[in-house]
Amino acid sequence: MSLRTAASGLLLALAAAATSAGGCKKQDETAASKPVPAPAAAATATSGAAGAATATATAAPDGVRKVPIDVVEQGYSPDRIPGKPGEKLTLVFTRKVDGHCYEELKTPDGKRIALPKGQPVEVAVTVPQQGEVKFTCGMDMLEGFIVAEKS
Repeated sequence: MSLRTAASGLLLALAAAATSAGGCKKQDETAASKPVPAPAAAATATSGAAGAATATATAAPDGVRKVPIDVVEQGYSPDRIPGKPGEKLTLVFTRKVDGHCYEELKTPDGKRIALPKGQPVEVAVTVPQQGEVKFTCGMDMLEGFIVAEKS
């Protein structure tokens, strides 16, 4: 057996083990056309990626809007967070599932943050002036977006 054949077999075995152990699952690309919910001081948003999961955004006394985000098997719920350009947000991530991919978050500025299961983790972000910025899992497989609303 050649070294190349052995290495290929090892890579296939590792990939199969990662998949069966709850590794990342790339979200369905057809989900990209989901409607964007309208934000408000106490808006309710429902993500199509997680079905019936619902999150309620609330404004804190300092004017920073807190947006709860569940980390579930299908990804982030909600996975699109609209806001006014320049608006300060606190994203509150709560991981509800096991799996290596769900254990870490990469923020829009590239920081890596651990997401312990069942414990809310707050992440401060600013809505971009235009367009959107992305947050992902540590493996860049699951993704969510902070979207600037058009005026």
